Amino acid sequence: MHLEFSAEDLAFQQEVRTFIAENYPAHLRGKQDEGDDLGKEDFLAWHRILYKKGWVAPAWPVEYGGTGWTATQKYIWSEETARADCVRLMPFGLSMVGPVIYTFGTPEQKAKFLPGILSGDDWWCQGYSEPGSGSDLASLRTKAVRDGDHYVVNGQKTWTTMAQHADWGFFLVRTDPDAKQQEGISFLLIDMKSPGITVRPIITLGGEHEVNEVWLEDVRVPVENRIYEENKGWTCAKFLLAHERTGIAGIAASKRGVEKVKEIARAELDGDRPLIANPFFKRKIAELEMDLTALEFTELRSLAGENAGKAPGPESSLLKIKGSEIQQRLTELTLEAVGHYGAPYFRGFGEGDNEHPIGPDYAHRAAPTYFNARKTTIYGGSNEIQRNIIAKMVLGL
Repeated sequence: MHLEFSAEDLAFQQEVRTFIAENYPAHLRGKQDEGDDLGKEDFLAWHRILYKKGWVAPAWPVEYGGTGWTATQKYIWSEETARADCVRLMPFGLSMVGPVIYTFGTPEQKAKFLPGILSGDDWWCQGYSEPGSGSDLASLRTKAVRDGDHYVVNGQKTWTTMAQHADWGFFLVRTDPDAKQQEGISFLLIDMKSPGITVRPIITLGGEHEVNEVWLEDVRVPVENRIYEENKGWTCAKFLLAHERTGIAGIAASKRGVEKVKEIARAELDGDRPLIANPFFKRKIAELEMDLTALEFTELRSLAGENAGKAPGPESSLLKIKGSEIQQRLTELTLEAVGHYGAPYFRGFGEGDNEHPIGPDYAHRAAPTYFNARKTTIYGGSNEIQRNIIAKMVLGL
């Protein structure tokens, strides 16, 4: 693996930096650093700019709207958008269901759904987890019964991120209750405006309305919206989860997070000297940076494999485990650095409140972010499940 950038790569890096500087929406600059809540239109503003440029889906094949970038260029893109603190693009369409559709879908399905995913006109959510069926996803009970050219779907999904904004959802449903767990599941695309769908908010530990319950009561879904074969949806599900786990690693964002922690530690005092001078705190940062560098090399190997036509494999489980643990450690260090200013209720008493938050701006979201990050080792397949996958697929245990 060659780690030095070529002249072409350096030119591409400068092109990316210039494009971000000239085109990133002004109203979004610094919004994440300041801890402001982001709405649907905030995410879509950057998405639409990238779509117009042709850069919205770097990982997609060129024939479906991808960029044709090399693995190195994809790495540069990830690094530069993180360095500029750009709003991340929602993954449910671009990184999850999009690849499933262009890999397993019919020509008609590709023509119908891929353009809306690329443009951002269709906002997607993921209907996988259920009460009692999280890590043991194959035990799901939401059922779909064939009725002519439709399925009638009944059941409940939970932890459905951004479902309150979604136009479409991709759902795993049980179409054969008598088959083995994985063999009786189908993959359906469901219009979230369909009669019988109810979305109920779940407020997270951080105080955000990010996830939801989704109830489906006699929801009619055209059979033409089934991806791949009936009862073979588990094939699509595994394919999608491999892509999701790779994306969860969030290495470029974590590198930016380490720099933020250092900035905070330079500003906060430990007695009469900056916190960054405390040898115990410095050691925690150094250990985190070493782990992050090791993970980055693993991601680069994975990217090189994908560039050679290799699909994400068991290494995506390793990326998910270490990436999510590093994200949690980052939030812990941030909370430790801001000290008592990190108390979760210092931000204000509610929407419209005119009380000013206490402490520096970087402290306002430290505790809510810490609480919210507890989920990272659970979603996308818990880290315990990922260790089982590695034990079986890599170590042969």
